[in-house]
Parts: sequence; structure tokens; C-alpha cells
Amino acid sequence: MRTLAFGLLAALAFGSAAYAQSTNTTRDVSAKGPVEGNWEGTLSGNGTSNNDFDNHQFGLSGSIGKYMTDNVLVGLRQSVNFVDVEAGDDLTNFSTRLFADYVFDLGAWRPFLGVNFGGIYGENINNTFAAGPELGVKYYADRKTFIYLQGEYQFTFDSTEDASDAADDGQYYYTVGVGVNF
Repeated sequence: MRTLAFGLLAALAFGSAAYAQSTNTTRDVSAKGPVEGNWEGTLSGNGTSNNDFDNHQFGLSGSIGKYMTDNVLVGLRQSVNFVDVEAGDDLTNFSTRLFADYVFDLGAWRPFLGVNFGGIYGENINNTFAAGPELGVKYYADRKTFIYLQGEYQFTFDSTEDASDAADDGQYYYTVGVGVNF
């Protein structure tokens, strides 16, 4: 529970800092990257492996988000995943997550740090909540188009009482993809 509370406090702190920085409204129109009010859409491939690397998951993800300030992006991600389990049948599952990211402006390079919360559901799996921190980097090829790498540490839990213990038994979730601001 403390881990989840820490993540939420960190998201609020990033949001407050970003809002304070967003008062500068002048910007070079040839600058790469988003501005407050822009929407962002992504499409990516993804994968996970457990900490023993004997169970794997591969899939596709898409997201839609809005820049609340020049640096704060909030949105929704949807994933469909195909699971290869060492001791059982292959499965298909889904994940829907809300996210909040603070995006640092380093010109064409845009590293980001954030948190996500949502659920995992599908065939022959235990439907659960999922949460965790995320980080990554976007590289803008032009003003509105980028490629990105992202990593998340996700832990799953059935109730808030389970969240604290589950944080130690998470999985790494990594993504590579393309995106556009509009």
C-alpha cells in the first residue's frame, strides 16, 4: 500500500511542478514535440518475461492521451497479449490502464517518468488490478512524429490490502513503438 501511495504522491508532485512550468506560452513554431492541449496517439509492440525468463508474453498496444501542460501527459492504454506459458496452454489476455507521465523537454529527445493503474483480464486468467511506475524516452523525427522506448514495472493485486506485498513480485513490461501528436 505504501508503494502505491508513494507512486500517487510522485504523480501529484510531477503534475504540480509541470503546471508551474507551463506558464510560459511562447514557443518557436518549428520546435519539435507537443504543447499543452495536443493529443497523442501511439501504436507499439510489447513483451514481458517473468524474473526466471521461462514464461513470456507478446502483444500489441495502443494509447491515446492529452497534454494537460507542455510536460504532463495523461491518457489510456489498451493492450492485447498472447501468452506462452511453460506449464500450460497458450492464452490471450488484455490490459487497460490509465497513465500519467511527466515528459522532460530536451529538444528532439523527450525522456518521461510516470505511473499507471488499471486491470488485466482475459481467458483462463485471474482478473486483477495492475499498477506501477514507468519510464521511457521519445525521439521526435519531426515536429509531431516520434519513436519511443518504454519500460514499466507492473505488480498485480486483487485488493488494496494485497498491493503492498504484490509490489515485490511484479514483472517488467517493455514497449517499442511509434506515435504522433495532433
